[in-house]
Amino acid sequence: MRFECPLIEGMLIRRYKRFLADVELPDGRVLTVHTPNTGSMRGCAEPGMRVWIRDTGNPGRKYPYSWELVEARPGILVGINTALSNRLVREAIEAGRVPALRGYRSIHSEVPYGRERSRIDLLLSDGPAPDCYVEVKNVTLVEGDTALFPDAVSVRGTKHLRELAAVVEEGARGVIFYCVQRQDARLVRPASAIDPVYAENLCDVLCSGVEALAYRAAASTTEIRLDVPLPVECP
Repeated sequence: MRFECPLIEGMLIRRYKRFLADVELPDGRVLTVHTPNTGSMRGCAEPGMRVWIRDTGNPGRKYPYSWELVEARPGILVGINTALSNRLVREAIEAGRVPALRGYRSIHSEVPYGRERSRIDLLLSDGPAPDCYVEVKNVTLVEGDTALFPDAVSVRGTKHLRELAAVVEEGARGVIFYCVQRQDARLVRPASAIDPVYAENLCDVLCSGVEALAYRAAASTTEIRLDVPLPVECP
């Protein structure tokens, strides 16, 4: 996925009120920008970090600029826009870069399903196997070489695990897909120190037939692209 317009570099002053951040541009101007990330952004929102923002081109928005990238470590760019993760995964599936999900002729987004009235991120159908329900999770937290999810307690994430287990019980495929928008991870694990309930539920549903996939993205100031599969370990 290529960015439609050049990104603008700046320096993060602070993130606040969950969806807002103040960014200083090289010319000294300070912009308040939208932060399209519902997580804690642990390790990705420290004052002084280099960031890149995008002009949405919509003058009707209260905050027309949107935060897209941060340099979390020297040379390591992280895509913080969680709204892009579904698009990145769908793009990779359609391009045939995810062997485990090849062969399906139809992909639908945000389809209502489940016993708890959820919406599945991607529903794959018309393939060589039963319908496949794919729940996508955006991952930005890395410690050492390990990507961790979630970066804050996620009741909603645990709910999605239950929903996937239920569709597997009914004969479909259920996949939890971790979209790691940074290049310094070599594996993915549940963040048991942050959300032990999620970690325990993940291990349980994997034992019951839910599949876990993870891919790492190469992020740059011009594009983000899923390119490397990662193992998912459940301690």
